[in-house]
Amino acid sequence: MRIGLISDTHGYLDEKVFNYFDQCDEIWHAGDIGTIEVAQQLEDFRPLRAVYGNIDGLNIRQKYPEDDQFVIGDMSIWITHIGGSPRRYDRRILPDLRKNPPDIFICGHSHILKVQSDKNHKGMLYLNPGAAGRQGFHRMRTLLRFEIVDGSVQNMQAIELGKRGI
Repeated sequence: MRIGLISDTHGYLDEKVFNYFDQCDEIWHAGDIGTIEVAQQLEDFRPLRAVYGNIDGLNIRQKYPEDDQFVIGDMSIWITHIGGSPRRYDRRILPDLRKNPPDIFICGHSHILKVQSDKNHKGMLYLNPGAAGRQGFHRMRTLLRFEIVDGSVQNMQAIELGKRGI
């Protein structure tokens, strides 16, 4: 299963995303989609799993959940928008992370690209693809692309789309 991971588009979808995600089986969006049109473009291109973020309006909140928890290839996945980061997880999700950490925990919100194994949560893989949109304090727009094969994450790639203002 090849996954394209994106977050914090804030209503802007760079056309390069379609090239980078061309070989992906699914696209996962970790919130702050910005407009339903961005979600629809992604959905028209590949199957989309998405969660809403703090800037998303009612139309996005009615279509996508705050949290999406599922299993793919024997790996448990949890996607949410505001999740914090290792050692500083959001208090809303921390009790569940302690009780039953997923194999992969994905969030957005910070606009900071981060891939980290969290040994305090049974080796859970923490993923934040950074921000793909033009709004925010980030300098570089980023994505992640990876594969789930035989219960493990393989071929992880961090992709730079270009500077925030371009």
